[in-house]
Amino acid sequence: MSSKIIKIKKSYEFKKVYSNGKSVANQFVVMYYMENNLGFNRVGYSVSKKIGKSVVRNRVRRLLHESFRLLDIEIKTGFDIIFVARGKIVEADFHTLKNSMRKLIMKTPLYAGNER
Repeated sequence: MSSKIIKIKKSYEFKKVYSNGKSVANQFVVMYYMENNLGFNRVGYSVSKKIGKSVVRNRVRRLLHESFRLLDIEIKTGFDIIFVARGKIVEADFHTLKNSMRKLIMKTPLYAGNER
């Protein structure tokens, strides 16, 4: 687990993961991921203006980030990961969102489980 989570911020980095990566989804979140050949993970969050006003979008972004921070120990290193919020996410509380993100991660090769 790294002490600081490195965020994906540039649009070309997002586009690279969208076009070359794989995705899994549930009712709250779509997760795109791809290997980055670095020794650490990078994460990005995308919350559309369809979700709500800026206060709601920023809250969703904070919930996604905190959920990822807590789940980071269960993820292998060397991946770029992007979480895209879906409309129903505003109805979800923190624990529901965290559990749904954990289930998405467990469906993918990112899940380290007890390996670490």
